[in-house]
Amino acid sequence: MRWSGLAAFTLGLAVATAAAAQSGPPIRIGVLSDLGGGFADVSGPGSVLAAKMAAEDYRAKHPGRAVEVISGDHQNKADVGSTIARRWVDTEGVDLIIDVPNSAVALAVSEIVKNANRTFLVTGGVSSALTGAQCSPNTVHYSIDTWTMANVPTQALVQQGGKTWFYVSADYAFGHDMQRQSTRALESAGGKVVGSVNYPLNTMDYSSFLLQAQASRADVIALAAANGDFVNAMKQAVEFNLTGGEQKVVGLAVYISDIVSLTSKVAKGAVVTNNWYWDLNDETREFTARFSKRFNGKVPTSLQAGAYAAVYNFLAAADEAKTSSDGRAVVAKMKARPNLDPIFGESTIRADGRRTSPVYVWSVKDPTPEKKFDLYQPIRTVPVAEAYRPLAEGNCPLVTAAK
Repeated sequence: MRWSGLAAFTLGLAVATAAAAQSGPPIRIGVLSDLGGGFADVSGPGSVLAAKMAAEDYRAKHPGRAVEVISGDHQNKADVGSTIARRWVDTEGVDLIIDVPNSAVALAVSEIVKNANRTFLVTGGVSSALTGAQCSPNTVHYSIDTWTMANVPTQALVQQGGKTWFYVSADYAFGHDMQRQSTRALESAGGKVVGSVNYPLNTMDYSSFLLQAQASRADVIALAAANGDFVNAMKQAVEFNLTGGEQKVVGLAVYISDIVSLTSKVAKGAVVTNNWYWDLNDETREFTARFSKRFNGKVPTSLQAGAYAAVYNFLAAADEAKTSSDGRAVVAKMKARPNLDPIFGESTIRADGRRTSPVYVWSVKDPTPEKKFDLYQPIRTVPVAEAYRPLAEGNCPLVTAAK
């Protein structure tokens, strides 16, 4: 009887201890996004939903472990985003911040997260500086960056005869970085910049900028514009009869939500470079069906899919690292382990924090009656070695330290 009682007590203590470990303080995830501005369609509320779906899938396998997802609107202002990020990590116990479309905000948040030793998984911002000179041991870049967005389509267009370029670029970190990266790719491929102009974020009138581009007689008018800005600029380019003529108008950062807004009638033939598409395979289609059911029938963008994958892999790495609050430990684990999620498959994370997975080039086509969002026709799969900036060229201190 004494042995039975002791065994029962020991078993009960073990169960209680395991339950306490399982139930511990919740893992807190903050989705810092643009919830109502120009980036809302491409990330915004959809990225919040994707993060919640990843947390739900995790909790289904770990029913005793609490995960909370909260959200904040940075309003495309670095000071607003920084204030939210500081509050989250200093007083609200947030372990992970994700998304952050708007490169200026993302770069500010990366520094805050590093100082607080939390984790930052960039699924919305695209500045290549995040894995370059401003890389961090606490940051992983999930979305493709300005280097990829600039180099892959620029080289392809030069090969097709687009030798002279005029840039219409957003006047903030993203636009400047995109134009700089594209210019390097253009010149290395034998092309030439004949002019450029910067426009203010969220402007509604692109007429003077587009007329300058038209007057330049450049082969290619490159829009280093994102989301709502790209859509509005492209619509006005059509009004000025800039499309379909001798000059080619191209967007360097284009997402499926942009094409849906423009319609294939306007965007047909446009070249799109990205690392994910909803109709890529059975797994992406299954995720899309779940997502669309909860998001007014819309298909996820690559940034929203990235939000799911980032949370999914963060939670797996935090389990293995046995911590969610030590950002350096979690990111080190993410770099060391194979990152495998249901919708991107297997990917790797380099020393500079660059997550690498296949990159694809598509052209926009008319949808089929059965699939109104089937808007992409594949052109090529870009090898990983070609799709991302070479590790040695980014000037990331983490790469230097690893040698």
